[in-house]
Amino acid sequence: MSSSFSRRKPIHSQGWRNHSSVTEFILLGFSRNPRTNWILFFLFLFLFLYVFTVLGNGLIVTLIRVDAHLHTPVYFFLSILSLLDLSYATTTVPQMLVHLVSKNKTISYVGCVVQMYVFLTLGITETWIFAAMAYDRYVAICYPLHYRFKMSQTLCVLLAVSSALCGLSCALVYTVFAMNLPYCGPNEINHFFCEIPAVLKLACADTSLSDQVDFILGFILLLIPLSLILASYVRIFMAIPKIRSTQGKIKAFSTCALHITVVTMFCIPCMVMYMRPGSEASPEDDKKLALFYNVISAFLNPIIYSLQNKDVKRAFLKLVENE
Repeated sequence: MSSSFSRRKPIHSQGWRNHSSVTEFILLGFSRNPRTNWILFFLFLFLFLYVFTVLGNGLIVTLIRVDAHLHTPVYFFLSILSLLDLSYATTTVPQMLVHLVSKNKTISYVGCVVQMYVFLTLGITETWIFAAMAYDRYVAICYPLHYRFKMSQTLCVLLAVSSALCGLSCALVYTVFAMNLPYCGPNEINHFFCEIPAVLKLACADTSLSDQVDFILGFILLLIPLSLILASYVRIFMAIPKIRSTQGKIKAFSTCALHITVVTMFCIPCMVMYMRPGSEASPEDDKKLALFYNVISAFLNPIIYSLQNKDVKRAFLKLVENE
């Protein structure tokens, strides 16, 4: 996905096999200054970024599961999105918090591969779930009388499973191409987790083929879903003026605005990260972008979807009253 065609590393004449293979990596994180690390640790821990992400997304999943009024396609996809956000942040944040206060900042080679694969799987799946959610809104607004028929339970499950299979398969291709390269030192990753653009910089071989595969995957996994989302919302905004009631127009526009906000927060930083030339990549900027679409986006999604959603509020109050 990172189209860094200019980032080519020469193969040494003696061959990389003369070098000892890397068995672990060191994650440099945000700063080597212990005082800065403690500040960052308290920022993340006591401002509840991760805790609120887990509780907020977990609460949404629970409400949708226990409240029969939320057993609809839109909330089915929202529950999947919340599960993905919760898992997405959990893949990186706990390790990041430990490394912020620990002198040992290593991760094994196998651990790095697993983290990379899980992170990519969740991220790719989430991108396609966004497209499914946009299609759901398109059908609900443009074909309200046929909504239940068109958005059947079978179709919803099919869209969710297809998104997951796409994530699993594309992440596997991506990870295999990246980790099939030789890594013979140095082993310091200038990032807070094993993200492919940062790891590829350590490869002691020509990475041009991997770069090309990354760019093609980036095109498929980002631009195609975004194109489907854009097409859905073009049709939606064309249909909104035809809605007779003012309240209906406001509700349709509000729902779409929320989804567009969430998609923008996640996909735009991903595009900047994975589809720009490697020569323009800055490690510090990469960390900020990754922090935004990995942590901040997952943290804000429950707030965005719950504050403006009367159904979620009603389900929460009902759950509290029953307790």
